[in-house]
Amino acid sequence: MPSSVLVAYGTTNGSTAQIAEAVAEVLRKDGLTVDVLPAQSVASVASYEAVVVGGGVYAGRWQKHARRFVRQHSRALAGRPLWMFSSGPLDASASERDIPPVPGVKKAMTRLDAREHVTFGGCLEEGAKGWVARTILRNGKGGDFRDFTAIETWAAHVADELTHMSG
Repeated sequence: MPSSVLVAYGTTNGSTAQIAEAVAEVLRKDGLTVDVLPAQSVASVASYEAVVVGGGVYAGRWQKHARRFVRQHSRALAGRPLWMFSSGPLDASASERDIPPVPGVKKAMTRLDAREHVTFGGCLEEGAKGWVARTILRNGKGGDFRDFTAIETWAAHVADELTHMSG
């Protein structure tokens, strides 16, 4: 059973970080040792036996730090159990149906032989950074569409897979 797991994330306004923390919390409850780090602060994944990486989706692309993390650590990631998640839709669609990964994430999944990808609803609230974010909010399209029950259910599934791997 892998004992150390990295949950890395790329976030612009913090909501993907909160999803990453929720995932880590569930993994810890299952007895795993978990570090949760912003993707840009990870120097190496060598000390981790498994990795979960998530990114916010902006204008059809994963957040830049998440993209960069996957690119920089691709050789090490390819040799480890890897799960990926995205956060993004500012509506209930992620709770209603399975949303496939954006093209760049889909390519990375194939290249790195990732086990799974899931898309969770996003969150965009007053005070968000960026012109696009402010425009969305001005048009009344913001809000918190994260479903923490779904996030915890998925994380429990990942924990189950990890705890049943021969170590």
